[in-house]
Amino acid sequence: MRAFLLDHRPIVRRDYPDPAPASGESIVRVRLAGICGTDLELARGYMSFRGVPGHEFIGEVVGTGSRPLMGKRVVGEINAGCGRCARCREGLARHCPDRTVLGILNRDGAFAEYLRLPDENLIALPDSVTDEAGVFVEPIAAIYEIFEQTRLGRGAKIAVLGDGRLGALTAIVFRAEGYAVVLGGHHRNKLDRLAGLGLDVQLEERLEPGFDVAIDCTGVGAGLNRALALVRPRGTVILKSTAAAGAALNLAQAVVNEITIVGSRCGRFAPAIAALDAGKIDPRQLISGIFSLDEAPAALDAAGRSPNFKVLLKP
Repeated sequence: MRAFLLDHRPIVRRDYPDPAPASGESIVRVRLAGICGTDLELARGYMSFRGVPGHEFIGEVVGTGSRPLMGKRVVGEINAGCGRCARCREGLARHCPDRTVLGILNRDGAFAEYLRLPDENLIALPDSVTDEAGVFVEPIAAIYEIFEQTRLGRGAKIAVLGDGRLGALTAIVFRAEGYAVVLGGHHRNKLDRLAGLGLDVQLEERLEPGFDVAIDCTGVGAGLNRALALVRPRGTVILKSTAAAGAALNLAQAVVNEITIVGSRCGRFAPAIAALDAGKIDPRQLISGIFSLDEAPAALDAAGRSPNFKVLLKP
């Protein structure tokens, strides 16, 4: 099959081995895949990843031992647990110590014509959700995870830090759920575009301390320091960025101000699909371009350039 892979350098191959069928897993033909910040970090050498990246996708099941899945248009939860450990038995396969992660850890991903995932990871999409909206299910689910981890008052003063893909989508989801948030970023062209979508935006350096909650979507290690400086005493910092580069941290202010720090990663897909099905969220307005798989290197380049937000691959 055709696949875009990272093997010391980004390369498109037309002779990459098809995913081999495995018991309890399905073969999915990829219809669309999204490029996110983690993919860009992997391309720069994060985690020394080798193989096919990509974990945001929508596809069609073309090979499976599960008859109800055959031919279905699906999205897939990206963490595949062992199914035997205590975390898996608790329903927390995303924290299984022996898990594989689609396009990130020991499992080829979605930047290819086909991928393989456990049947239990695959979820059929309702017809009301288009491919272009459905490819956002994974990152939207990660944002809804915040609501499962915290209890945020409707009147909370909330700052979202970062005007990239994740920050923009976070602000859109929070607005859809009835929260008033301000999105702070460094790129005026991006902020102007997001303001046109009805979001409350501000240059990040103009944000003043006193927020009840600061959500770090910056993608850089320094984002935590800035978030800590912006929240009030006994406020909450939520970390959504998986920053590859470290940063100097002085956590004294977190102790002195009794700040709660919440790490937040993947989430259940059901709330995201329900929101898309109900029309509460339309992420398609963030799509900046759709590239063929043969154009994957150019697509990664475009995804890393401002003012682009979400760039998609169409195998």
